[in-house]
Amino acid sequence: MSSKISRIGFLASMLSVVLSLYIYFQGEDEQLGIFVGLWAPTLILATKEIENMLEK
Repeated sequence: MSSKISRIGFLASMLSVVLSLYIYFQGEDEQLGIFVGLWAPTLILATKEIENMLEK
């Protein structure tokens, strides 16, 4: 189960990075692209915390 959660968190963070690059370069709102990109480390940290909670 932990491996599955880790995979989901990693994929979500990579999607955030790709989407932020798209929004930044193709969209009209560069700040929105930066905001979306900031979610990647948040998703990774949240995934790690969820894994820790499930182990206990």
